[in-house]
Amino acid sequence: MQLPTTFDDLIEEANRLDLYKRLILQLNKDLQLANIDLDFHEDILPSSLKLMLHETVYKLIQEKFTEYLNLLYIIDVPEKQVKALDGEDILKLSEDVSFLILKREWQKVWFRNKYS
Repeated sequence: MQLPTTFDDLIEEANRLDLYKRLILQLNKDLQLANIDLDFHEDILPSSLKLMLHETVYKLIQEKFTEYLNLLYIIDVPEKQVKALDGEDILKLSEDVSFLILKREWQKVWFRNKYS
């Protein structure tokens, strides 16, 4: 499996394989498991998804760091990838972490679709 390198690539592939709704459902499931009060509608526009997730991650980093770490753990974002990000600019960091979250959720959906 070749992982997408940008948000647009990820969304394009999810739409091409008709898995965008499953991606949203998986994200909602993991957000709920992490007790994050955010629920995306299945038909959310990709741009809105990106913005809302980015805002949520930013607020978690700023105000609820323990919940942020818990979310990363539940979604199973690789710690090595998070540590490799530049933490100087929190706005940029939260955007990058949002993409890592979506990328990991995409992996789960893709594998489940391919092997079930």
